[in-house]
Amino acid sequence: MNDGNENQAGKKSFFEFFTEILGAFQIVASPLLIGIIVGFLIYVSAPNNTRLVISIAVAIAHLAVGITWATSVWKKQGTINFMSGLSATPEFDNTNDAGTSFK
Repeated sequence: MNDGNENQAGKKSFFEFFTEILGAFQIVASPLLIGIIVGFLIYVSAPNNTRLVISIAVAIAHLAVGITWATSVWKKQGTINFMSGLSATPEFDNTNDAGTSFK
């Protein structure tokens, strides 16, 4: 039985695939930005060719970590499901209870 999320062949629609790719880019961007910042701080502390190479290596290592992480998340649960879990606000899940007030 088809639940509407996948077509007859079991493949995701173009829109679902596109959103998964965007989610993967967001997951990759997090460690990559950290690696770029750390690499920049390493280079700025004493700019020379050796520190430049170390900085680039740090950024590439963080890129590899991000790609590995995104691939793992995509295979396990899907990137959009993962990203929506990160941005969820569970404190607002039970706001319909009578007598509930924010303090």
